[in-house]
Formats: sequence, C-alpha cells, structure tokens
Amino acid sequence: MLKHIITNHKAYFLTKKKLVSREIIGSNRHLIDSREVVFITGIRRSGKSSLMRLFWQEITNLQKVPESNILFINFEDERLTSFTINDFDVLIQTWRELENPIGKIWLFLDEIQYVQGWERWINRLYEFEDVKIFITGSNASMLHSEISSLLTGRNRQITLSTFSFPEYLQLHQTNYTEKDLYKESNIIALKRHLSEYLVLGGFPEVLKTKDITLLDQYFKDIIYRDIVNRYGIKNVKEIRELCLYLISNPGTIASYATLTKMVGLKNITTVKNYLEMLEDVFLIKTLSLFDFSVKKQIYNPDKFYISDIGFHNALGFKFSNNIGHLLENVVFNHLTGKYQELFYWKSLKGNEVDFIVKEGLKPTYAIQVCKTLNKENEERETAGLLAASEELKISNLLIITEDQDTTLELGSGKIRVVSILKWLLNGDR
Repeated sequence: MLKHIITNHKAYFLTKKKLVSREIIGSNRHLIDSREVVFITGIRRSGKSSLMRLFWQEITNLQKVPESNILFINFEDERLTSFTINDFDVLIQTWRELENPIGKIWLFLDEIQYVQGWERWINRLYEFEDVKIFITGSNASMLHSEISSLLTGRNRQITLSTFSFPEYLQLHQTNYTEKDLYKESNIIALKRHLSEYLVLGGFPEVLKTKDITLLDQYFKDIIYRDIVNRYGIKNVKEIRELCLYLISNPGTIASYATLTKMVGLKNITTVKNYLEMLEDVFLIKTLSLFDFSVKKQIYNPDKFYISDIGFHNALGFKFSNNIGHLLENVVFNHLTGKYQELFYWKSLKGNEVDFIVKEGLKPTYAIQVCKTLNKENEERETAGLLAASEELKISNLLIITEDQDTTLELGSGKIRVVSILKWLLNGDR
C-alpha cells in the first residue's frame, strides 16, 4: 500500500502544471539553501501544497536534483488514517527501496499534523540525515510547546494566506502597468476584476471555478476536521454561531464579555478558548489596540477580521450593503502580509484609527478605510488621523476609499485619499 501511495502522490506532485506564482516565494527563496526545516502553515485550501511545488520548481531552476531524491506524501489520504510515528521509518525504507536515492534527499510532507509525534521523527532526521524538509499544516499550533522546544533554531515558518488581488489578476492572466491605472478603459476592466474578488475572496479553487458554494464545504471542513476533531468540542453549535457572527461582522471591536452576550454563550472563558481555536486554524484574525503600555493593550478589546472575505458573502448574515467593512477587511489582510506589527488605535478623545503600522520602535503609518469620503463623515474619518499625527508623531496619513483619489490639506497635516484599486496595485504607500 505504501508503495502505491508513494508512487501516486509523487506523480501528482511532479505533474507539469502551470501554477500562479505566489508573492511569498520572493521573500523566502533563500530558505531553499538553508538547513532549517521549512514549515508552511495557513488556512485549509489556501494553496500550501502548490506552494511546495513552487518551491520545488525554484529548486530545480537553481540546481540539478534527481527526481528519485524527492518524496511527497499527503497525510490527508484516507489510506493513511492509521499511520503512526512508528510507521515513518517504514515509509522511508519503502521509498528508498523504490527509488534508491543517492545523496541529499528532499522531503515534502503535506498536512503532517494528522500524525501524532511527527516532530520527534523530523528532529531525528534533521540530526542524522542529509535532508531538506518542507512541511505543511493547517493550524498555527504546529510550532507551539514541545514542537518549538524540539526544533528551536531548526525551523523557519511561512504563513500562507489566500490569493491577494494581484495574485488573483495573475490567475486571470491580467497584466497591468502603472500607466494602466490612469487609462479609463483599463481602469474599468480592473474594477470589474476587483468587484469579483470582493465577492469570491481569494481561495484558488473558488477563483478558478467561480463557485462560491465551495466555501460552505471549506467552512465545514475547518470546523469539524480542524477544530471539533482536534480539540474534542462537544457543543459544535456554540463555536459555529460565534464564528458566523464574526464572519457577518468583519472589523468588529468586541470584548470577550460582549461576544459572550451577543452569541449567547455560557461564560467568557468559553469564548476566549473558541477564539483561540478559530485563530489557530486561520479562520479568524485578531487586531489589538496600539498603546505604548503593553498592559493597556492587553486589557482593551480586540478587532476581529476574516481570513478570506469570500466567507462573508457565502456564509454571513448580511442585513445591508457592507462594502466599507469588506474594504477594511481586504486592507487588513494586505497589511498583515507585509508588516509584522499592526494595530488599531483610539486617541485621548476617543477618535478611532482603523490601522496603525509599527516598524521597529515607532508607529509609522496610519490608515482609515471607508466606502466614500463625504461631508457627512469627513470630520470623523480625518479626526483620528490628525490625532495620530499629533499624539503618535505619524506623518504618513492615508484614507482608502472605494473610488476616490485626492489630497486633503488640513490645518495640522496632509492626508492622502486613494482608491483601494490603486492602493493594492501601486504599492501600499
């Protein structure tokens, strides 16, 4: 059975197939020559297996590696349900018998978290074999506790998100230059693509098929396979209701107590545990309040976003046009892909700023997001940014809208207003 699995999985892995290049490859290409184990984590169906294949393509472009020296195994295969840590050696021996690899070996192990104790086997391989290992998994806790201690200094982690808007355009073979952002006919075509992206989100298969109903199955797989089975949850309805509330209200600021009341759960501890699980499987992302006092950051409520906006359209309860919050969620996902430290903020007078980017020791970038800037909301949207300029000494102030481009010259600062299309495609500053 193992010989059959090895042969078929490898044939799939090596199939010549045109893949959309992912932005994350560029900043992590150096990991190919490193000794460390490369962990690729991210939400289910985001393209982690394809990213491993992209790494393999990069490897073959840089050096000659015989195909006999690679092993690819997807541990989601139902034939491996009873696979245990004791079977790893049998797997490698069977592969060596089939392929007879000579020299350095390359292992690509997909969704390995299904095998309890896998990290101990990986650690032994790292110690005693001439091997480069790539691993994928659909939960962030892969590198927690014992795993972290066993592989400290021996691993590098990549977190893969669903397709960004530029990657969506690559998938649709839509090339653009900066000039295209100022040609009316090209802008119309790009806006049409952006409208579709705001509906479908960024899951690769959903974008290829334009079938948003796939997201319902993805959601069920995440809830039942990645959470219920893993954590032994008995009351599935509770965590499902909490998740659907957050999916329906992206950008919500809420304390544990508020969420407990809104969803009708028993206690705050339950909500806290559920949120940790939802974040662990990359379904929900949290954003903390910025404050120079870490204690104040901890005791203030978080904002909650969806890892992919397609879930909002497929599963959320929509009572009105929520385009402003969807734009905010898209901006959030874009920023988290580029910056390590991201926060929201409130001024001393209570004016809110959607996003504060912190680089090094300083906050450097303040952003508001709204559908349209008009007379009714201009004072509210600009007040937070001007307060950030004064209190946090931030000079880079920005308002992202659906379709506006201008500069506001206000008494104490200058605020750029830019359409989300140009912001996503023309650099984020």
